[in-house]
Amino acid sequence: MSIPTAIDRGVSSELAADLAATAFTLARRFAAGATMWSVAPSWEPHALHIAVEFVHPVIMGKRALPAVALTGADLVDLVRVSVRPGDIVVAVAGADQPDVRSIMRRCPAWGATTLWIGSGERPKAGAADHVLWLDDPDPRAPATGGFVLFYHVLWELTHVCFEHPGLLKPECAEEVCVTCSDEGRLGEVVAVSADGLAAVRTGRGVEDVVTTLVGPVAAGDLVLVHAGTAISRLEEDT
Repeated sequence: MSIPTAIDRGVSSELAADLAATAFTLARRFAAGATMWSVAPSWEPHALHIAVEFVHPVIMGKRALPAVALTGADLVDLVRVSVRPGDIVVAVAGADQPDVRSIMRRCPAWGATTLWIGSGERPKAGAADHVLWLDDPDPRAPATGGFVLFYHVLWELTHVCFEHPGLLKPECAEEVCVTCSDEGRLGEVVAVSADGLAAVRTGRGVEDVVTTLVGPVAAGDLVLVHAGTAISRLEEDT
């Protein structure tokens, strides 16, 4: 289904532009070897549908893209142990879903690109890399087909992007760039030692980080890392 068709079905031009930008990001991540992980705590069929949509090439000549649905309890831990730097995490949930809020908050430390699909009250700005939202307070909105339209269009547009491989080159050709500099990277504490150091997971992997500036830390804490030092502690919803 093309963007014009989506607009014909009531998708605004702004949302259509968001769909196109999101698909471009997905294509770049998949081209670099990403796996997509989908979660939908309250609406698990959406998580399963997304995985099937991307992994099953229903059109001749289209690529099967690696996509896995994560379901069940302890979703934060499931995503934590599954995702690798460069992967994609897609969530279908309301803005107040606690597991999804925690996952979205932690994904930068895990090196994952995030997409949040939902309806009703929006998540706060910056809660995910891409947000595709239906501004419909009706609790029946998840069953109306709007979410399905989103990920069907994303699947199609991602494959359109694959037809232009020159657009899918890695973002950072050099070892150091402004975007990836060591300026306040989010990290999640993995383990703590007694000498003021902690093993901290960031988008670059697990690093030894000095924690004396922020005081005692525990596994699961979120910290801001600069030059090998934790310079502040972050709450999940800050």
